[in-house]
Amino acid sequence: MEAAIKTEEFLPLREPTFFILLSISNQKKHGYAILQDTESLSGGKIKLSNGTLYGALTRLLDQGLIERVPSDEPAASGKPRKAYQLTRTGASVLQAEIERLENLVRTARRHLPELTG
Repeated sequence: MEAAIKTEEFLPLREPTFFILLSISNQKKHGYAILQDTESLSGGKIKLSNGTLYGALTRLLDQGLIERVPSDEPAASGKPRKAYQLTRTGASVLQAEIERLENLVRTARRHLPELTG
């Protein structure tokens, strides 16, 4: 029960945060890959600048929703890139947000069946 209470403290997620977490939900990614993926996943709606992305990544690291891990791809300089992946808490928060959004849609469809039919 305690984990659920902690998870709920993060909700609702802002759209950029949702897409960042979604981007790294199935594999670790470095910053540029996250930028590209969030734009693609959002149908072009979310276009993050480098500053916005890295500010969000820093916040998500501080909150314990993501963690920094070694990347499988070297950077152009030969140094390893920093990659990010979800923590267990981050995965729980993402799942809770998906469930929250699904519930909103179900409620809207029940309330307005003629508009969603």
